[in-house]
Amino acid sequence: MPNHAKWMQAALALAKRGLGQVAPNPSVGCLIVKNDILVGRGWTQNGGRPHAETGALDMAGAAAKGATAYVTLEPCSHTGETPPCAKALVTAGIRHVVVAVQDPDSRVSGRGLQILQAAGTRTTVGILEAEARRINAGFFLKNTARRPLFTLKTAASLDGKIATSTGESKWITGEKARDYGHLVRAQHDAILVGVNSVISDNPTLTCRIEGLENRSPVAVVLDSNLRIPLGCELVKKAGKRPLLIVCNETAVNSVSARKLADAGVQLVPVSNTRDISAVSKALVEQSLTRILVEGGSQVLASFVAARHCDNLLAFTAGKIIGADGLASVGPLSLAHLGDAPHLTLESYRKLGSDLLASYTNAE
Repeated sequence: MPNHAKWMQAALALAKRGLGQVAPNPSVGCLIVKNDILVGRGWTQNGGRPHAETGALDMAGAAAKGATAYVTLEPCSHTGETPPCAKALVTAGIRHVVVAVQDPDSRVSGRGLQILQAAGTRTTVGILEAEARRINAGFFLKNTARRPLFTLKTAASLDGKIATSTGESKWITGEKARDYGHLVRAQHDAILVGVNSVISDNPTLTCRIEGLENRSPVAVVLDSNLRIPLGCELVKKAGKRPLLIVCNETAVNSVSARKLADAGVQLVPVSNTRDISAVSKALVEQSLTRILVEGGSQVLASFVAARHCDNLLAFTAGKIIGADGLASVGPLSLAHLGDAPHLTLESYRKLGSDLLASYTNAE
């Protein structure tokens, strides 16, 4: 009996390679296996094309006939920039298609499977479905809730502080933890911070890992009244790397708005930047499905309060800063402990002398 789980696990590993590079498309992995031997593999390429199935079929060539395809998401059924993958699998003579999860996109959603079944191709659905949903959670949320996936990140002391009373914050965590944080950046479509973080830290928000410099995501700044300095690093480099500033609608006709537009900045107006649901909707309309929220503390609190904390990456250093330090998450005004958002610990690991705990939203 074929070991579907083994091959699907390998296909899911391929799917992860495209994270942060394929939005608004899903990141899909595909393996083609014949007589328990791998003959083709592929994953969604940068920009979303070619699809995983195309790459796998090209590698397999004639060996695809009579083989089994393992695909982490239902093969597409619609014609876009490329023909439907479901039809390509049929044309190649694939005998059996094993799918992790059905596509939530209304243009597909079962139609890809119908094409396969109508052609006499055997289908199996639901192998490692939960993991497949996790990998493409941003794509699923885009289609079902019209918002991106938000991963919140903190790097704090043992007592939950991200800076001293004087504002000093570099560096709380060590080099290994910071390197891992840059790897996380490369797996997201955008990094979001508040304007106060830009004013105080002048960050670049890039991926500074050798070999992954070209995977720096889009930079997003929440800035109600366009207080961002024109001379900051993000604005100076906006012509080479996308910078989106989410601002209040009342600010778009200001002198600052015109100067920022001249610098290559894209303004994304909303009725109120404190309305995280409105911000979320505006960002998904910018083709962003996976957003890493890095701060500051009040921005993190806003996302937590709005129940837009899908994942939390908590980096903890073995330091104690004290009550006069700056808290990693701003005030939530909770009257009862039962009202506190509850997160589920998924994993933890040691990074040098620091600890990373990864949580998901259990609500």
